[in-house]
Amino acid sequence: MVASHLEASVDALAEARRSNTQIDGLAQAPASTDEAHAIQDVVFARLGLEIGAYKASTPVGAPEKRGLIPAGMVRQSPAAMPAVQVPHCGVEAEVAFRFLRDLPPRETPYTREEVAAATSVLPAIEVLSSRFRSPRTRPELEQLADCMINGGLVLGAETKNWSHLDLPRLEVTLTINGETVLQRTGGHPTDDPLGITVALVNMMRIAGGVKAGQSVATGSWSGMLFLKPGDTCVASFSGLGTAEVTFSA
Repeated sequence: MVASHLEASVDALAEARRSNTQIDGLAQAPASTDEAHAIQDVVFARLGLEIGAYKASTPVGAPEKRGLIPAGMVRQSPAAMPAVQVPHCGVEAEVAFRFLRDLPPRETPYTREEVAAATSVLPAIEVLSSRFRSPRTRPELEQLADCMINGGLVLGAETKNWSHLDLPRLEVTLTINGETVLQRTGGHPTDDPLGITVALVNMMRIAGGVKAGQSVATGSWSGMLFLKPGDTCVASFSGLGTAEVTFSA
């Protein structure tokens, strides 16, 4: 449920998703993280969208945030994603976690150890696109209401036994059309991608829990890059693998 003054915003975002069109902004922006999350939830419920994955962040000094990703927009690498579906063609290299079993609602928070034991790790490319024509010009809470301007998620092969990996120190390489545009060691915004996953699990602990097979993208190692139809992006993480997406025209 959302407050009555936010119904027009739900209507606009739901229609933009349904018709694959874009809007300039919301008639009434959410006033809090909770309101933005509620708009996401109602849009998904109204359209009958299954949650296939999440994106999450834990900003310093601000509430934790999550974005819902439809199951139909979670793809296995190498993926061809039509640019008409994701017109902004944005990419971020990320490490993702997949839940190997349900982590259902409960009163007590899930621990880091419990979450680690219930997940596998995957290289990923978060595809960034939005229901807004110019998403980066919109207020932060509007972007959050639009699922943190997520367009989809491309996942590489999963690693189930990952305790030997020093995740914050992985080397990441990003190539666009075969040209290396980034290569460095580390780069995760908090140096703790598992910590982001724990935060997501505990956000959802009071909102239905997370399900086996769902994934979570945990933050960009590469910054945000915007490509064009026909471009191919490959994100590689040392010891973990690669994810690849082509924006088909």
